[in-house]
Amino acid sequence: MYYVYILLSSKSHIFYFGSTNDLKKRIGLHNNGEVKSTKPHIPWKLVWYGAFKTEREARDFEHYLKTGSGKAFTYKRLVSVVLKKDFAKGRKGTTKL
Repeated sequence: MYYVYILLSSKSHIFYFGSTNDLKKRIGLHNNGEVKSTKPHIPWKLVWYGAFKTEREARDFEHYLKTGSGKAFTYKRLVSVVLKKDFAKGRKGTTKL
């Protein structure tokens, strides 16, 4: 199986989109500072993931989520509950993806 996942930084309140075939290992790499692009925003919390049969399907969905309409879909359908909780805990400003 291949996975598309969304992480939320507890530090900077930004989302990160990724794909992998080993979800637990990949999240560990993010939280251990082994991924250059996510290191400054540790710690990360998994807020959503989806499973796909092929790597191509997972990558295509990951790329879609990074588009304007994909971000709108993400906010409305995938992470809306997480955003409400984050704002309830005192988050200020607009959401970053």
